[in-house]
Amino acid sequence: MSKSAKWAHLSRVLESHVHSIKETFQMLEHSAGSSLDKVDWSEVTKLGDEVSKQATMAGMLWSGEAPDAKALEENMGAYCNIIHGFVLLCHGSTVGAGPTLHASIYASAKQVVDCSLALLREAVSYGSHDHEKRFSISQLAGTVWEASAALKKTPTTNCTAVGRAITQVAVSVKDVLREMGELKCAASNDLGDGVSNKAAESTSDEEGDLTEADIGDDLSAEEMAIAQLIISVVSDTLAVIKELIRFITGLLKSSSLKISSKESTDSLEKLLSFCREMGQEVNELGACVYPPQEISQMKSSANKMHRLVDKMHVEVESLEGSPDGVYGTFKQLESSLGNLQHGLGGDLTAEMGRLAV
Repeated sequence: MSKSAKWAHLSRVLESHVHSIKETFQMLEHSAGSSLDKVDWSEVTKLGDEVSKQATMAGMLWSGEAPDAKALEENMGAYCNIIHGFVLLCHGSTVGAGPTLHASIYASAKQVVDCSLALLREAVSYGSHDHEKRFSISQLAGTVWEASAALKKTPTTNCTAVGRAITQVAVSVKDVLREMGELKCAASNDLGDGVSNKAAESTSDEEGDLTEADIGDDLSAEEMAIAQLIISVVSDTLAVIKELIRFITGLLKSSSLKISSKESTDSLEKLLSFCREMGQEVNELGACVYPPQEISQMKSSANKMHRLVDKMHVEVESLEGSPDGVYGTFKQLESSLGNLQHGLGGDLTAEMGRLAV
């Protein structure tokens, strides 16, 4: 068999393996049934270490001269068998997983599989110069090591997965708050400083000093009064989200089996959904604050946020834990939303004077 024929044979064998792996991977598109025994995530990470070792072996085959086709085929077969087992264990770990945890497991597993297949395809490709292939193989093996190492950071419980997802919402809300801290008032520097100070207080724990940027037209005194009302709403929304994260973290420490129930998982998923909706409304408020201000959209967002607070309260109440801190932030946000709705529908001149004091 000629050299080119041998490499063509290797490519055909690999594609057969790839087809089989992709068929197996389709199982991961849905969580495993509750009737199955749950696979502990530690078993997945152990096999992930074996995947790393196989990637290393594939790289070593290309550390010198071009490897023997038989050696490559044996490595490829062993590697793909481990990938099969890895995917099956990942699927077994999804027993009882809600949508967020399942999505995290799916993404982590896909990264390992995709990086591994890219490595194997490069290893059996024909036509590259040996020194170029040695470099590319080394690079691709590195991506497999990183993907396998990342398995140890994958959330293993619904609480952790939802908590991390809510943290991303908090980051987005904090960005909006920081941007609003750069608002400038054409009529009164004092009012402008009030907005900057309020935003800085809410973000200074992690973000540091704010920097001014050119955002277009300065706000009038009346527009700045509205901005101050919105900055309070956004700041209090951030406080709610942070307190929800603390509350969910506390649930992780609970020894109660109830937190692992489907009902609790559904409540956590609903809280995440409500937080994301809240984040969307914060983005709307942040966009509306710039001139010309969209008062009707502000009113709509404030009403939606009021309803979301009520929905969040119901889900928090259904979970075990110590929700007093969460309830306190709910109350404060409702107060800020009430002030905003009053300001949008009332005498803003009086409201502006009160805020300037």
